[in-house]
Amino acid sequence: MDNIQDILRYDELLIFRLRALYEKFGYSNYKMSRFEEYELYAENKAFMPSGDILTFTGASGRLMALRPDVTLSIVKTSKDDGELKKLYYNENIYRSDGVEFKEQMQVGLECIGKIDVGLMGEVLVLAKKSLETVSEHSRLGISHMGFLSGLLQYESFSMMQKSEIIACISEKNTSGLRALCMEYGCSVEFSEKLAALSQIHGSFEDVACRLRELSINEEMNAAFVELEALHKVIQDRGTGPLSLCPADIYIDFSIVNDISYYSGIIFQGYIEGISAKVLSGGRYDELLRKFGKNAGAIGFAVYLDALSVEQRKQKDCSSASETKSINIALPKGRLGEKAYEIFEKAGYGCPEIKEESRKLVFENLETGIRYFWVKPSDVAIYVERGVADLGVAGKDILLEYSPDVYELLDLGIGKCNISVAVMGTVPLPDDKTDEPSPCLSVPLPDDKTDEPSPCLSVPLSDDKTDEPSPCLSGYLSPCPVRVATKFPNIARKHYRTQGREIDIIKLNGSIELAPLLGLSDVIVDIVETGQTLLENNMKPIEQIAEVSARLISNKASYTFKHEIIDKICEKIQHSKS
Repeated sequence: MDNIQDILRYDELLIFRLRALYEKFGYSNYKMSRFEEYELYAENKAFMPSGDILTFTGASGRLMALRPDVTLSIVKTSKDDGELKKLYYNENIYRSDGVEFKEQMQVGLECIGKIDVGLMGEVLVLAKKSLETVSEHSRLGISHMGFLSGLLQYESFSMMQKSEIIACISEKNTSGLRALCMEYGCSVEFSEKLAALSQIHGSFEDVACRLRELSINEEMNAAFVELEALHKVIQDRGTGPLSLCPADIYIDFSIVNDISYYSGIIFQGYIEGISAKVLSGGRYDELLRKFGKNAGAIGFAVYLDALSVEQRKQKDCSSASETKSINIALPKGRLGEKAYEIFEKAGYGCPEIKEESRKLVFENLETGIRYFWVKPSDVAIYVERGVADLGVAGKDILLEYSPDVYELLDLGIGKCNISVAVMGTVPLPDDKTDEPSPCLSVPLPDDKTDEPSPCLSVPLSDDKTDEPSPCLSGYLSPCPVRVATKFPNIARKHYRTQGREIDIIKLNGSIELAPLLGLSDVIVDIVETGQTLLENNMKPIEQIAEVSARLISNKASYTFKHEIIDKICEKIQHSKS
């Protein structure tokens, strides 16, 4: 056999090289069944990136699942005997990408036993070497959950509140963090520390001083000491097969995960030219505690499905000038024109964009900026998929689709609200009459009588009596409320927090028409001035969220171009002040 590369596919060659790397440093191959009992995954859904599980009934009558995760299977079967287990695997898993289930190949390794700083350093270096097996242009970002869990000790949060805070940190969404802290009654000092933590990005030397300033208790100090020790381990490796330049690894505290499982360092890997992370891992001692085991654990997985041949070719063909340029997706219409004015004022203008033409792409070679017009609802898709490095999207789009992007700035334009609205006039607070509204009444949860409420009245278009509708009277109604909206995910989340059962009617336009013709009981829609609602005999009764235009960034783009992107953000903020 002259050349093994001539007969192996690209993904097979990667598996071959990664297995050789791990075996060289004492890791043993671990094989497992592709089936597990459903209960294993159902009890640990928060540990998995996707909570969707493919199930079937086995021959014994037990509910089984196609394996959506490898680590859980390894932890379940590992013996708690005090011995260090160094394992690697290449296995197919079955996960949903949000649309369909897919079979995906993972290669990874796990260390279970006594985990010291030296072993953590080895795992980090092997993670970086795994990325280098694919490309020379790769970066590994590290965070430490001890900083976040230590900081969260200073306030009393529910699990849902912690999840919302973690989500904002993962988006670098400082405006969202401050809004949440204000809603939860947190101090300004605490809010600013959270915001500062989410923005930390750079080499250990660059961020060490800021981390020391943020460390205000024993847990955070211990996390800092561990990061410092890891940095020294990497520095001291010098030359050899596991040598690594410390500059190849950066600190980024937007890398976060579920604090009920992850207890120490966590990390993610990116390859230039690929829009999503291709590696993730971390220290997960708390998962072993849930299985009644006292050992420590650390590991990572490489997502081979992200490394298609087409993406590799695209990366290899990209020129240095394209690497340094910034692509910005702007929404067509008034919002996009206002957003462009902000960029222009910050020094990133492109005169050609103001000329009358049907062109959609405009470039300024001097500033290295390229703009293109896209449909407003598509901006987040272009950014998430890495076609655009930056984009301007309404918060309504981000709330509805939850794209995996950074939310860097609130641009303060396109302000409006997402609200629940109903037919009929809702009496204002200064209403002088004590008479109940002749419309359909929606009593509040603390209503102590059977009398109709005088304040929230909802008529149905086909109502022939003065009786209140059974679907709208009260929070524990016998039938679901019909909700017409362009934002089904936002509506579901809103009513789920209230314990309300709803029937979503997805519409794409003229939402106000739905209750007028009896299609729905209420609508969830954007409200700017309220004039359209007023003209259609409607009134907003509940505000769900405030909306404005946000500057968003692809996470991989930020990893490789963060200096340029940070400079753009600084100039925009300076031009607005």
